[in-house]
Amino acid sequence: MGLVGEDIGPARAREQFLRGGAVEGTVRNPILNSWQRSRSLGLSPEGCELPYFEDLDLDGRLVRAATPVLDRLEYRFAGRTMNVSLADGRGAVLQRRFGETSQVRQLAAIQSVPGFVFAEEFAGTNGIGLALAERQLINVYGAEHFAERSQANACAAIPVRDPLSGRIVGVLCFGYPPADADAALNLVISKAAGAIERRLLEQSSTRERALLQAYLDARNRAPTGDTTGNGQLGEPAGSGPAGSGLAGSGLDWRDEMILKERATDLISAAQRAAVDVLLPGGRRVTLLSRPVTSPSGVEGVVIEAVLPAPEQHRTVLTEAGTSPGPLAPPVLAPAVPLPGHLPGAEPDHPATTVRPPGTTGRTAGSATSGLVLIGEPGVGTYAVAARRRLELLSEASTRIGTTLDVSRTARELAEMAVPRLADYVTIDLPEAVLRGEEPTDPRTGLYRTVVHGIRDDCPFYPAGEPVDLRPSTPQLRCLADRQPVLEPDLRSAGGWIAQDPEHAERLLGHHIHSLIAVPLLARGIALGTASFYRAQDPAPFGDDDRSLAQELATRAAICIDNARRFTREHTMVLALQHSLLPQSFPEQSAVEVAYRYMPAESGVGGDWFDVIPLSSTRVALVVGDVVGHGLHAAATMGRLRTAARNFAELDLGPDEVLTHLDNLVGRLDRDEGGEEPSADSTGIIGATCLYAIYDPTSQQCVMARSGHPPPALVHPDGTVTFPDLPAGPPLGLGGLPFETAEFTLPEGSQLVLYTNGLIEDRHRDVDTSLDQLRHALAHPTRPPEDTCEAVVRAVVPQHPADDIALLVARTHALAPHRSATWELPADPALVSGIRAAVTRRLAEWGLHEVVFATELLLSELVTNAIRYGTEPLQVRLLHDRTLICEVSDAGSTAPHLRHAASTDEGGRGLFLVAQLAQAWGTRYTAGGKVIWAECALEAPAGKADAAAAYFDDIPAL
Repeated sequence: MGLVGEDIGPARAREQFLRGGAVEGTVRNPILNSWQRSRSLGLSPEGCELPYFEDLDLDGRLVRAATPVLDRLEYRFAGRTMNVSLADGRGAVLQRRFGETSQVRQLAAIQSVPGFVFAEEFAGTNGIGLALAERQLINVYGAEHFAERSQANACAAIPVRDPLSGRIVGVLCFGYPPADADAALNLVISKAAGAIERRLLEQSSTRERALLQAYLDARNRAPTGDTTGNGQLGEPAGSGPAGSGLAGSGLDWRDEMILKERATDLISAAQRAAVDVLLPGGRRVTLLSRPVTSPSGVEGVVIEAVLPAPEQHRTVLTEAGTSPGPLAPPVLAPAVPLPGHLPGAEPDHPATTVRPPGTTGRTAGSATSGLVLIGEPGVGTYAVAARRRLELLSEASTRIGTTLDVSRTARELAEMAVPRLADYVTIDLPEAVLRGEEPTDPRTGLYRTVVHGIRDDCPFYPAGEPVDLRPSTPQLRCLADRQPVLEPDLRSAGGWIAQDPEHAERLLGHHIHSLIAVPLLARGIALGTASFYRAQDPAPFGDDDRSLAQELATRAAICIDNARRFTREHTMVLALQHSLLPQSFPEQSAVEVAYRYMPAESGVGGDWFDVIPLSSTRVALVVGDVVGHGLHAAATMGRLRTAARNFAELDLGPDEVLTHLDNLVGRLDRDEGGEEPSADSTGIIGATCLYAIYDPTSQQCVMARSGHPPPALVHPDGTVTFPDLPAGPPLGLGGLPFETAEFTLPEGSQLVLYTNGLIEDRHRDVDTSLDQLRHALAHPTRPPEDTCEAVVRAVVPQHPADDIALLVARTHALAPHRSATWELPADPALVSGIRAAVTRRLAEWGLHEVVFATELLLSELVTNAIRYGTEPLQVRLLHDRTLICEVSDAGSTAPHLRHAASTDEGGRGLFLVAQLAQAWGTRYTAGGKVIWAECALEAPAGKADAAAAYFDDIPAL
């Protein structure tokens, strides 16, 4: 019973532990931790000598509250082998009750006589000591006890807390034979402890009622002219609205809350005082605190409110008799002590009093007064502490989780806790959490993410480094149990010291003495651990501190998990977008390009760019932007980029490409959103695009845009212009045409394409951004890579709210001597002359190896043009990275590749062209069409032989 593993019993596990063997996983963590602490304290299982205290408070609050409960338990367990004991906060037994009275004669003195101390530091692992150490309900069975004498017993123990302070004031323990173990006993002992705690609270209420009665008696005995109020009283602390005797004074519930809050502060201060409170409506109320003592000797504080008449003016008179003067400006005055002091107040404190002029400490005229609160100073202190804890939690809800960054959120938790809860905070997160992943085992791979405190020289493990913690440390124990671990005194925390004794000694040397380790749990996942250390306050952490730390950590863990999930999604979307963007550009000679892509801080968007080689040495430059952020925007961007490349392969003009993209976006919207898009639709909200085609043979650039910012043109002389390019509607609207514009770009010009994230920023005007861009580009001799760097430094916002895509292209021109053109009459007899001219030009270019293939290819293209085309006909050769052959005519019919039957006399020309060329196609122009083919500059091995073999297969040729 009580074991974790199934292959080893508690007795064998204990023996193995005492021999120094490993028993992790075979014993419950609280038991193992207690064994380890007991061994570190030097305790011996055979010789755990218990101290005996004679100075027991046998008539104190705890015993008076517990006696009726113990009587009831004794009656309930009558006739059973049950030993019920009540211990104080030190672990000293105050009372014992037995189910069978004959047990007393059979038990040893330490099990039957009050006064023996069962704290863990003396008795090792036992019910009372472990309940004090773990501060919760525990069960210890048989061999789980550390001492040999307790091996035959089992017990259940639970702490008893003062409901006002939250401190542990005692322990209730059931002892019984292991065979009588029953899960129902845990319910019984929990209810019994709750009953004792309720009776402790009733004692406090009784004390407050005695104080109220003493106050009323004192007022009734006072002479009529010596009262300080109007005889109408409020209610005691916690028993009703403040100032019920002030019902006719016009105070609303907000005013009463303010007065009650200030009255609580005065009670906790335990001093005679008068304090002015300025209410929201401009009214001023004076709160007076004075001592009161009940007949039984209970000392407390009573707080009265005095509301002067509107025409009254008050002055401040000192005890030395100085002249009265006007009261300070109408602000909340600090508490002002009066002669005499209350329990807990500092003696010999200088005092002043607030009095109306012409009186001796009395309220004159029609002033209204009444009772606000009455209570003991200690109770007021608890109330103030509770309010401050609530204020801290309320503030934490707004200060933790302001960003979706895991490390920043963890730091916000530390900054929230220091110094109001702890003096130092360290936070350890697994590396997987920092990457946005879900940790498989949060106890491994921990990184010190945050170190924050009141000083920077405290020798904690530094942030940013991995931390390897032992299982006995409070941090790993809280992760294993998924419960906070409180170490009130680190000097006796063996598991914490065992991690690194020298390091622990250095921390203790900086006065660090108490620790709360809290797991960061969110949605059932352990994300790491937060450690809260106390140094300046000599009092150790208590249960209320542990609960507050746990609440802070829980709120922070939810925010950290949100940030982790965002990081995971952001990383996934970024990887998707990276895979959809160009990884490298194909080789081409028309432009020299450089690019930059910068995702927005708020998330990855749909910006994209591309460089697409086209036929006849031309190149297409594309930049686009899908509105929105996240996975859908990135996926849509990939679809549009792929579609743009496909449309570019058709050799369409910029306006036609945009028209096709516009139709595509419209279809995607309809497919995803339906005919009536709902609020949950993920349709494309909008997309923009700029498409440009540059021809190095003519140095002409044709552009069109759909709602996209115009490009920047950097001329060779350094002039920067933004061409007046027709805007066009954004993609997806449909029904509107796109217009093109044509510009001449001298060689060495730079064409700069970008998305709106570069120039649009809420902290500056667009015109300012364009001016910055103009100045950054006014250096025409810089290579495109340097131009990109200059633009990023000068124009990119410090915190981009949108994605930024930047594409810089420097133009090149094809030298005139690398191009040849022939006008061709529609006469088949002249084909041989064209072949001869082409052969000569190839010889001039030194391309002897491709003469045969080029002659065959041009023969087929020219023959087809003469037979099926329309004059005028033209032949052009371009010598670039490849040899490009073009035949143009004024016709609009396009040839089609097909398989010819062995009996067909024709239909093999284009098949031969496809075999000889690397690529071929048709491009339509304003004056007709161009059939083009690209040939490698060096004939591949066997290419000519393959062509000859093809001719040999044709019958009757």
